[in-house]
Amino acid sequence: MQSELSHLNEECGVFGVWGTPDAAFLTYTGLFALQHRGQEGAGITINDDGQLRTKRGLGLLNDVFNAADLEQLQGQAAIGHVRYSTAGSNLLENIQPLPFNFSDTQFALAHNGNLTNAETIRKNLEDRGAIYHSSSDSENLMHLIRLSKATTLDEQVKDALRTIKGGFAYLLLTKDRLYAALDPNGFRPLVVGKLPNGGFVVCSETCALDAVGATFFCDVQPGQLLRIDESGLSISAYTTDTQLAICSMEFIYFARPDSDIYGVNVHSARKRMGALLAKEQPVEADLVTGVPNSSLSAAMGYAQESGLPYEMGLIKNQYSARTFIQPTQKLREQGVNMKLSAVKGVVAGKRVVLVDDSIVRGTTSRRIVKLLKDAGAAEVHLRIASPALKYPCFYGIDIQHASELIAANQTLAEMRQTFGADSLGFLSVPSLIKAVGLNTGAPNGSLCVAYFDGKYPTPLYDYQEQYDQEQEKLRRRDEPKHVTTSSY
Repeated sequence: MQSELSHLNEECGVFGVWGTPDAAFLTYTGLFALQHRGQEGAGITINDDGQLRTKRGLGLLNDVFNAADLEQLQGQAAIGHVRYSTAGSNLLENIQPLPFNFSDTQFALAHNGNLTNAETIRKNLEDRGAIYHSSSDSENLMHLIRLSKATTLDEQVKDALRTIKGGFAYLLLTKDRLYAALDPNGFRPLVVGKLPNGGFVVCSETCALDAVGATFFCDVQPGQLLRIDESGLSISAYTTDTQLAICSMEFIYFARPDSDIYGVNVHSARKRMGALLAKEQPVEADLVTGVPNSSLSAAMGYAQESGLPYEMGLIKNQYSARTFIQPTQKLREQGVNMKLSAVKGVVAGKRVVLVDDSIVRGTTSRRIVKLLKDAGAAEVHLRIASPALKYPCFYGIDIQHASELIAANQTLAEMRQTFGADSLGFLSVPSLIKAVGLNTGAPNGSLCVAYFDGKYPTPLYDYQEQYDQEQEKLRRRDEPKHVTTSSY
């Protein structure tokens, strides 16, 4: 699932299971299906008759776990995590699940998302004596739970969830239960499935349910807290102040095409994005090609709507890591050359419509256009199956500075020239909303599109000052320069 959005750092994948003797193996299998959501580190915590044990490490699942590890992780419940760091350094102590061994009990915590008031919470809690063991914002929830004055663990968890802000899908494993919680806007997907033996699975995407043979049970709704224990599944609300605004990037890029999010198949949504893009941004050309892999669905949609043939003009090396995982720009750029090549026999002498899912920094787009032209393409018309990214994200995608976004710093004409493309066109926000088609009647079709229009569905808390300063810099940069002359 590589493309221009590979230059984004998102995100994580979580997987939890309760009530099955092969919990560790199922968690490994589910995390493997979610590996696209994070490749910096992985971990699994198992519950073995009330005792929690954790193994975690840096790298891919296969780097962290072997068959012997899974044999040793015996238990009837488990949670797991694959990580890309959106908050906190890429260090072992930040790899999740985060284990907590208190004198009276044990916990393990896994989190997908980003908290917008994490810095404020941490300062307040440290002033009260809390000692942090990582630099991850995820750890805040555990300290808030322990400091809550509520009388039951359920209420302590709800107290903590009402305090944190931003995007979060949490799994919390204890000696006798598994909790799952989603933020009040549902920025990150979280689903529940049932195993044939009656056990429950909670995970980031439905593709992981399919991988372990679980049947879909329900989507976790914004503001919900789920508790799974020997009595089964119970669902309650920790807040009623909710409004679904799921991250539109899940549909554009992050989720696997075989996943369904709130009943919408990701591949089908991407095809509709491509079809609407063809209507909005037509061009005379000979063929359509997509950037492997997450852009292929949109490219198919563009080809079908435009009547142009869809061709495999680019080939991806299946053994290359996602370039968004690379922590430095130099490694990202090297990754582009390692993972893609043009098919000269397909593109030579042809006018090519190149469909990609997004443009972030622009480095990848420039290199792919050059790749096609070096292979003999007569023209390359770049079409982007999402709107132009102009604003930061603070809910779990690591684009927290407008300076990183080429569309915030260049005009359409300037970007086209930067990329060396013969033309450039983006999908509009209304067409993105239409293509996803959640049909909830909520603002923006229940999508978060703040990265495109700058209208955030929640306060930004710790990030507000930074955001205001960046926007002021952009405004000053774009102000017309007045030239004054002196008269003598």
